[in-house]
Amino acid sequence: MRTKRIRWSTVAIVVTAAIVVWFAVGIILAGREAAPPPPGTQPVTLHGGHVNGNRISTRSWTFDYQRAQMSPDGTLATVDGVRHGVLFKKGKPYLSIAAQHVSVNTQTFDFTATGDVHVEQLRAKDGVNRSFDTDLVQWTNASKMLALPHVSLFRTGSEVLKVASIAVNFNTNDIHFGKIEGAVQAPEP
Repeated sequence: MRTKRIRWSTVAIVVTAAIVVWFAVGIILAGREAAPPPPGTQPVTLHGGHVNGNRISTRSWTFDYQRAQMSPDGTLATVDGVRHGVLFKKGKPYLSIAAQHVSVNTQTFDFTATGDVHVEQLRAKDGVNRSFDTDLVQWTNASKMLALPHVSLFRTGSEVLKVASIAVNFNTNDIHFGKIEGAVQAPEP
């Protein structure tokens, strides 16, 4: 049996070279981006468009937007710059809405509008313009309920009232106001 003598200097050179190569490859690969996530796991972003929500066969609401982002599963949407929004009552335009931000559940068609929110009655039978300005509006599509739970400025004609909260039931035509501040002149007969 023959034994070979190992030169430690050769082993040290091979190990050193392997470590240098390992560091060099690590440095080169560190600059690369991570692999992109698989399809269907990234949010979808849309710029400028139109969206609507329906309840069975009738329109519930519709609006134009500047930017929208859908969750990867498509059930939630965050929408910015909402304008030309319309809430429908029995399939006919009833209220217009504009808002800075809206969050929409695309399965239930419920939405929450935040930021500067303006709601205005369309085609009032008496011809008097009515509008609400607030920072939070919630729409529950199944029950056709519109809630303005924060302080709102209610404008009717040239009169302005400060209202603590407002709830509108589109099914029963009931409107409930919270605490009201301000004065209104009664119309002359």
